[in-house]
Amino acid sequence: MGAGGDNAKLNRSLGLPLVTLYGLGNIVGAGIYVLVGKVAGFAGHSTTLAFLIAMVTAAVTALSYMELAGRYPVSASVSVYLHRAFGKRRLSTAIGLTMVGGGVASAAALAQGFAGYLNSFVAVPTIVGSVGLLVVIGAVAIKGIGESATMAAVLTGLEVLGLVLVIWVGRNAFAHIDVGHLLAIDPAVGIGGVFTGAFLAFYAFIGFEDMVNVSEEVKRPSRTMPLAILFALLASTVLYLLVVVVSTTLVSPAELAASEAPLTLVFERGGASHGVFLSLIGMTAAMNGVIVQIIMGSRILYGLAKEGWIHSRFARVHGAYQTPVIATLVVITAMIIGTALLPLVSLAQLTSLLVLIIFTLVNASLIVIKRRHRDHQGYINVPAAIPYLGVLLCLGTVVLQAFNW
Repeated sequence: MGAGGDNAKLNRSLGLPLVTLYGLGNIVGAGIYVLVGKVAGFAGHSTTLAFLIAMVTAAVTALSYMELAGRYPVSASVSVYLHRAFGKRRLSTAIGLTMVGGGVASAAALAQGFAGYLNSFVAVPTIVGSVGLLVVIGAVAIKGIGESATMAAVLTGLEVLGLVLVIWVGRNAFAHIDVGHLLAIDPAVGIGGVFTGAFLAFYAFIGFEDMVNVSEEVKRPSRTMPLAILFALLASTVLYLLVVVVSTTLVSPAELAASEAPLTLVFERGGASHGVFLSLIGMTAAMNGVIVQIIMGSRILYGLAKEGWIHSRFARVHGAYQTPVIATLVVITAMIIGTALLPLVSLAQLTSLLVLIIFTLVNASLIVIKRRHRDHQGYINVPAAIPYLGVLLCLGTVVLQAFNW
């Protein structure tokens, strides 16, 4: 390690715009670029309804995160929330490591997706493309949070541009929208198909929970973090719904489900002649998702070590880079191992399941914390009913999916 070692601190260099873009990039990521077709395969013409259900579930829990992020602006945030509520060190540690595992698996799958897009331009074995991406992005993450967040912000701009272009080329679809039809249950798939689609679509909305793990690198975190979560979720929701409406209007659900690059197909069906541009942006989305997962996983390990819950070496911060290098290297190594083992759709479903369980516990922790500590210095204080509703929605989604498996 460089000078400073254990006593060095993380660098508070992130303001509201960068944190918002960092979160938006993680939410928007490969979820919408890859999974919109897979969701359509389950939900059929009810794909918009499936995304709305997923959005409501995510939004309620996001409100709980906003209050908790203001109360406890620290790394390893979820583990800390649970410890403040229940005082169970093993539970907090297990959940923190579960989040790291989910991030590792997600990044491994995203790296595969990147390699698949890359292979359409250059003939490179999937394992070479995915591992190469993880090594390069990992080096950026080790260099510093400022560089990582700036890179994520640039990539986010490209991702959003891609979605805006899809919306623009398909803008004529809005003239033919039947809102009642969009919100109706497609008889071909039934309510089971809608909820299975919603369960998978939920994967596309997660990401705001990763934002809180960089709280110790944010300026005025008690105010900045809740606002960044709100802005990132609002922006992603508007983009998603517009893209889904355009996609399912221009292309049949069956065609979307069969495509490995569904938004490229929508782009071309809308009359655009350069669909390859959307494929490049799909690669960008995967890159952004990977860098955010690397940051998230390493900061959780750092935070757990700082609390004394795992080995102290994970809390060591490089004196020059001001990043937790050992934690970052361990996360990258795990991602490289996982990228050869985990298929995309199964991974997305597993990630949704793990995140819904974590969200249930986060909402439950806020219920307990609000009872014990009514007054706090945080920026946002949500109504007491919000975490109860969050528990109900998250558990209900898991139970419904269990019946459909």
